[in-house]
Amino acid sequence: MSTNTTKSGQQGEQIDRQARILEAALDLLSLHGISGVNMRAVAREAGVALGLVNYYFEDKMSLIRAALHSIDDHDVRLVAPDPELPPDEQLQKALRRVAGPELLTTRYLSLRLHLWALAQAHEDFGLINAAAFDRYLDGLAALIGNAKPELSGAQCRERAADIVVVQNGMWLTALLGVDEASIKRSIARTEEIAFAA
Repeated sequence: MSTNTTKSGQQGEQIDRQARILEAALDLLSLHGISGVNMRAVAREAGVALGLVNYYFEDKMSLIRAALHSIDDHDVRLVAPDPELPPDEQLQKALRRVAGPELLTTRYLSLRLHLWALAQAHEDFGLINAAAFDRYLDGLAALIGNAKPELSGAQCRERAADIVVVQNGMWLTALLGVDEASIKRSIARTEEIAFAA
């Protein structure tokens, strides 16, 4: 086996272990909030040695920050353009993506609530959350602008903000039990806001 293949395999293994650690931290956050996240519990949940968690993350705060950034990256992908589709279909696809079955689970919605609470309780986490929110809004506003080029940037961003209110309400309501008809009406409402004349 060549040295490059060995290095490539080691890098892939490191990324996999780090991803498992972050996933474990997110699982613990969704179940117990920040009080349930400590380095030992994360190591146990991820099935790795405690030293490995400490190798990748300096402390609990750096681990939580990394977890928040991973959710941020996920949110940006929700509003990522799909160049294979025309602009109006790209926007419609993004609006429907937030109601995907993987997002309407108790685990994910509970995680969302804990992350929002963290953003209110800690300035550093609040800054990460605010930056993530801006990136999501920018992505959604760009999709709206591509589908509705007659709108100004400010109008697109205003519509994006209105859509987020509906989306967050849909997620909160889904915690009480997924009502398919209500979810469909919420998605339809976001499409009305986005495509309004």
